[in-house]
Amino acid sequence: MVKYVEGSWDEDYIQTLGVNFMEKTISIRNTEITFSIWDLGGQREFVNMLPLVCNDAVAILFMFDLTRKSTLNSIKEWYRQGRGFNKTAIPFLVGTKYDHFVNFPREDQEEISNQARRFAKAMRASLIFSSTSHSINVQKIFKIVLSKAFDLKCTIPEIENVGEPLLLYQSVG
Repeated sequence: MVKYVEGSWDEDYIQTLGVNFMEKTISIRNTEITFSIWDLGGQREFVNMLPLVCNDAVAILFMFDLTRKSTLNSIKEWYRQGRGFNKTAIPFLVGTKYDHFVNFPREDQEEISNQARRFAKAMRASLIFSSTSHSINVQKIFKIVLSKAFDLKCTIPEIENVGEPLLLYQSVG
């Protein structure tokens, strides 16, 4: 979120505890649009803040750490809870820390990638692997979100091969 809104990322960035809020103004078809981005920490104690960030959301990004499989497994409950507050938001499943994940053994990459694909399919969500520190797919995430939110054509090529930062969004839902 910080990388997208501010264009920079601090290696000493501390993950969100509670809720963080930022705004970004962009131009779409000669119209200025300001949208709000809410970031909710992934720890269980913040689940009570879900209504605050979900109720009027157009899209919800369910983030997990590609280097920690347990975070992917926790997506099920976050998705169930988030959908309980907002059934119309466009879901996205986003794997982070791709720059570390790419160094995992091939079989581990395949296992996690396949599980993420299954989850994304069940969620009817786009699946995107990203790295903030290496600027992998950060801008593309938000371009795809905006294209889906405003029903605009998106020409970003999909990436579907294990060993590459997955980017699957066209045949969702």
